[in-house]
Amino acid sequence: MSSTFNELPPVICLMGPTASGKTALAFELYDALPCDIISVDSALVYKDMDIGTAKPTLAEQASYPHRLIDIKDASESYSAAEFCQDALTEIAEIRAKGRIPILVGGTMMYFKSLIDGISPLPEANAKIRAEIEKQADVIGWQGLHDELAKVDPQSAQRIHPNDPQRLTRALEVFRITGNTLTQLTAIKGERLTGNVLQFAIAPKERKDLHARIELRFEQMIAQGFEQEVVKLKERGDLHENLPSIRCVGYRQMWQYLQGECSHEEMVFKGICATRQLAKRQLTWLRNWPTLTWLAMENKNNLQEILNAVSKV
Repeated sequence: MSSTFNELPPVICLMGPTASGKTALAFELYDALPCDIISVDSALVYKDMDIGTAKPTLAEQASYPHRLIDIKDASESYSAAEFCQDALTEIAEIRAKGRIPILVGGTMMYFKSLIDGISPLPEANAKIRAEIEKQADVIGWQGLHDELAKVDPQSAQRIHPNDPQRLTRALEVFRITGNTLTQLTAIKGERLTGNVLQFAIAPKERKDLHARIELRFEQMIAQGFEQEVVKLKERGDLHENLPSIRCVGYRQMWQYLQGECSHEEMVFKGICATRQLAKRQLTWLRNWPTLTWLAMENKNNLQEILNAVSKV
């Protein structure tokens, strides 16, 4: 490895679908390199959500400390912009010590925002969103789509009239800033610099990942996942529309506790939702421009990453 690290130590990004073995490989890297682990996971940021998020245990965290875990209450939201700000701070601190930051997780939007730079988009505005929804009741979503087409034809071309969430966001951005979503997304803010080594771990056969997902969900149930969500529900200040409770598994367990489905249906829906998450993650990764693929079943993944680091 170069003694100057090209001025800065490299950053290792370890991505992959849920249950693919990212965490175990990160532990191996921690044992092999002078490095620190940063979690890139929108669910692991929440306190008291441990079992259903497959968060590293307290014993594992004692041996392999993770940054950006347990930093938010379940009642709070955490945006990609906040993640980028926090992650860049942590990365700078780790590099200043001459150590290698390892970014590990499955929240692809966080990785993309950090690597490409995030656009200066405004935060959601409840008042403006309510106004847009009220307008939709009067003129319909097609009418709002026509309005968007006049001010931001590029976004209108990408967004279907039957996609109220994205349509609302595009109109909201324009009404808050006076600039279109197209204009603002073309602007990229602060992003990761220096050598960035990007790896993705994935299965050779989709069925192998599905088997892991099913086993892990059943293990979560056995470890007390239901009791974990009962405690969250008993707080009284949480509801199903919060980002925390929308996390895969938590929404299905919440619905079961509400009496909306049986235990068997909850398990089935939870596993299906996790599979769908993995599918979305793999779709993101297949479109990733610069990526070294690692096979989930390969025993030499650690060595492959170490070889790449040695060439920096």
